Amino acid sequence: MEHIDFRVPGFGHGLAEALLVEWVVAVGDRVERGDVVAVMETDKASTEIVAERGGRVAALSATVGTVLQSGDVLYQLAAY
Repeated sequence: MEHIDFRVPGFGHGLAEALLVEWVVAVGDRVERGDVVAVMETDKASTEIVAERGGRVAALSATVGTVLQSGDVLYQLAAY
């Protein structure tokens, strides 16, 4: 089974980092494309991070309260 890294997106407007405020999923959860996996917050807004494809969550790469940079690995998905 292939594991795919999903990264923190760019937030635009010169914002290069965001605070991870909530994991909506846990390791082992099955997700479908479009499901919310996490909530991140910049100094401008709160943003829901959605799954780009379906699979099973294999790893979470950060803990709540961590400030992440755009491009950092956020989670790994075991794709089907």
